[in-house]
Amino acid sequence: MKKIVIIDAKRSAIGKLNGSLSSLTAEQLGSTITRTLLKDTGISGDQVDQVIFGNAIQAGNGQNIARQIELNSQIPESKTAFTVNQVCGSGLQAIHQAQSALLLGEADTVIAGGTESMSNVPYLDMSQRKTTKFGPVILYDGLQRDGLNDSATNEPMGMTAENVADQYHVSRQEQDAFALRSHQLAAHATEQHYFENEIVPIEINQGQSPHIVTTDESIRFDTSLEKLSTLRPAFKPDGTVTAGNSAPLNDGASALLMMTADQANQSGLSPMAEVLGYAERGINPEVMGYAPYLAINKLVTQLDMSVNDIDLYEINEAFAAQSVAVVRDLGISLSKVNVNGGALALGHPLGDSGARIVTTLLHNLRRTNQEFGIASLCMGGGMGSALAIKLL
Repeated sequence: MKKIVIIDAKRSAIGKLNGSLSSLTAEQLGSTITRTLLKDTGISGDQVDQVIFGNAIQAGNGQNIARQIELNSQIPESKTAFTVNQVCGSGLQAIHQAQSALLLGEADTVIAGGTESMSNVPYLDMSQRKTTKFGPVILYDGLQRDGLNDSATNEPMGMTAENVADQYHVSRQEQDAFALRSHQLAAHATEQHYFENEIVPIEINQGQSPHIVTTDESIRFDTSLEKLSTLRPAFKPDGTVTAGNSAPLNDGASALLMMTADQANQSGLSPMAEVLGYAERGINPEVMGYAPYLAINKLVTQLDMSVNDIDLYEINEAFAAQSVAVVRDLGISLSKVNVNGGALALGHPLGDSGARIVTTLLHNLRRTNQEFGIASLCMGGGMGSALAIKLL
């Protein structure tokens, strides 16, 4: 079987909702990262066979955002691109689709990634197409309709976290402690410049004071258990899920350059890692956040490995409730999980997050000189996905 490798991976800093990156569209974010990735690796656009991007909330983005990114990254129009939507798993699915194309011989060089601008998601008028003759018009929030409400349960995603907390016995105290850990690790990683090799500085030329965005904006450097414990439940009166132990809303993009090992060798490039495998599992949508437990177990079984053979994990922190349950039930050391913090602190731009966690995992494996890593996410609708890589 062909060996599929990742040459390099880059991401933007993650902007908070209506923050420093909000003036950029999802296409502009994705194109900026893709152009930098090509420049840094020395690959010309005509060497790229295909571009695949994940994007979760697509209304208002125009046709096929991956194709827009491709054409705005000096990649010839003779090449092709497509966009995938698997909610929070979109970016990871893009990487898997690139892996598949490379394995099948449909391409030798692919750029895969994810992009999301939650700041620019429109409100939706669902009635004007049928003509409203008089009276007010009802607008639907595109963020809620296409991103933050589970279409299978017709409830906010936060209710699925409440269900996980109830069914898998995760306390409010455990959730707040996990959220605090995420912020503390992310703050430490930022202060130690651990993210510098993965983050592409983005210049914002809006207003009279242009500035460069290099830092993830949702990290709370001064939070504490005391502060987190004062927050009210966000989804039901007697609940345990709060704004403090849920991932925020964000903007961001990531991109990875992937090749067959033979193509990398012919191009004179030294890969960062090999893609070992990918797995997905479905689950009851009401407890969708627990799905990474199933996907990770399926993946390590496919690879004839155990969960303890993996050196580092990046498990997307959609909510602390599901993160605590997944890590606990996998039986893995917390010291291996999200060592630079996770989405609770860094942020969760939905369609980008799958590619972002692989990007961070790659750079963490290299920084700590470790070998095996798994990136995994839960997805609205009741699914989980996981990707395994080996540092080269």
